[in-house]
Amino acid sequence: MACSITGANAADVTQLIPLVDAIPPVSGRAGRPRRRPVSLWADKAYDSCRHRLALLQRGIEPVIPKRGTGRAEGLGPVRWVVERSVSWLHQFRRLRVRYERRPDIHEAFLTIGCILICHRVLQGSLC
Repeated sequence: MACSITGANAADVTQLIPLVDAIPPVSGRAGRPRRRPVSLWADKAYDSCRHRLALLQRGIEPVIPKRGTGRAEGLGPVRWVVERSVSWLHQFRRLRVRYERRPDIHEAFLTIGCILICHRVLQGSLC
């Protein structure tokens, strides 16, 4: 899990590549750990040739519907994972409403929230 904070007026798409680069290595099987995910699922807002090429250069398959098409069929089963994770972060009072003026303090609380969510998922006691 990787997270970052930006101003409220910054578009989410500007943080796509820095966030992908911030993903820590995933350990598992013996050998070199995977550094990046196999594919990246996103909604139509992230559809641009520049971002698709940047993801392909990193060895990540972009699964992004084209703009101007109908509904984004097939994203529902995957998209809810992101929406659910954001709602879990909003359960923490200090992340729901930003009380801190300093971004480093807010980022620290965001990191703590992500750590707690990962810990609860790994223990299986998220309910």
